[in-house]
Amino acid sequence: MASGPLATPPAPPDQAPPDITVGPCVDENRWNAFLGTQESGSFYHLAAWQRVNGESFGHRSFPLAAYSAGEVVGVLPLVLVESRLFGRILCSMPFVNFGGPCATHPAVEQALARAAIAKASELAVDYLELRCTHPVDIGLEASLRKVSMTIGLAPDPDTLWNAFTSKHRKNVKRAYKNDLAVKSGGVELLSTFYSMMEESWRNLGTPLYSRAYFERVLRTFPDNTRVFVCHRKEEPVAVALTGYFNGVVEGLWAGGGARARELDANYVLYWEMIRDGCQRGCRAFHLGRSTADSGSEEFKRKWNAEPKQLYWYFHRPGGGPMPSLNVDNPKYRMAISAWRRMPLWATRMLGRHIAPSIP
Repeated sequence: MASGPLATPPAPPDQAPPDITVGPCVDENRWNAFLGTQESGSFYHLAAWQRVNGESFGHRSFPLAAYSAGEVVGVLPLVLVESRLFGRILCSMPFVNFGGPCATHPAVEQALARAAIAKASELAVDYLELRCTHPVDIGLEASLRKVSMTIGLAPDPDTLWNAFTSKHRKNVKRAYKNDLAVKSGGVELLSTFYSMMEESWRNLGTPLYSRAYFERVLRTFPDNTRVFVCHRKEEPVAVALTGYFNGVVEGLWAGGGARARELDANYVLYWEMIRDGCQRGCRAFHLGRSTADSGSEEFKRKWNAEPKQLYWYFHRPGGGPMPSLNVDNPKYRMAISAWRRMPLWATRMLGRHIAPSIP
C-alpha cells in the first residue's frame, strides 16, 4: 500500500536549484500553488494558518520562501509562540502534527532551516522547533519521541476492510451493534464537537483551545475540513475533526465522552472516517502523531497503520539542552493530575488562556 507523503523525503533531482535565496513570502496564492506541486505539501503548510494563529491567539507568523530564478522552490511557515509559562518559541508548526520545510531539493530545505535559525537569533527566542516528517541534514539535535501513524487508502474501502485481521473486523462489527452511527459536516456540528472535546481533554489533563479557535479553523478551511460525530441514538459519544489536502486526510483532533470506551465508539468512528477518505479519492490517512510504543499507537496499528518516525529538530540560540515540554516530564505530572480533577467550567475558563502557549 502507498503510505502517503510521510514515507520519504523529497527525491532530489540531478542538481540543486541554482542561486537559492530565502526571504519573507506574502503571496498566499504562490505559496499554496507551490504546495500543490509537492508530495510533502500538507494541510498544515497552507498559508491561511498564519491568519488562524494570529487572529485566534495573537501569535506572529514569519513565512519563509526559497526562490530560484524567480520561482518558489521551498516554503517554511514559522510561528512565534510567546508565553510566560514556557518562554518564547519559534515553531513550525505549533498546535498541529508537523510543518517543517517543504522543498524541491535537500539543499533548499537546508537553506530554509538556516534562515529559520537566523530568525530565531534575531527574535531572541528561547528555542526554535522544526517538526519534520523526514531527516533534514541541518546539524541540529532531533527528538525521536513521536511517530506518525499512516494508512494507505484505496478507491474501494472493501480493499482495506478485507486486509484487516478477522479479530479487528469482528470488533468493528460488534461496536456497530451498540446502536452507533456517524454523521459528518462542518461548522453546524461545532457545538457538539466542542462539548465532547471539553470533557475528553479535561479527563486527559490537557488544556483545550477556545471554541472560537475551532470555529475559525472550520470557517477558514471550509473545503478542507470535516467534523465527525459518533452517536448512540441522539447521544454523541465520540468526535473528530479532519483536514484534507493533496490527497491526504489529516487527523487533527479527537475526543470521546464517558461512554465511548464501553461502547467501543472509536471502532465505528475511525472506520467511517477511513471509508470517507477512500470515497473522496484520498491516497493516505494520517491518523495523527503518537508517542512511540504507546496505547494510542497500538490502537492505530489495528487499522494497518504504519509508524513513520517524526524528526523534531531543536535549536537554542543561547545554547543549552533540548527542551522537554511534554506530558512525560515529571515537572508537569502534578499539574496534569490537578487539571483532571477540576470542574469543566474552570478548565474552560483557564484552558483558553493556557492552551495557546503550549505549541
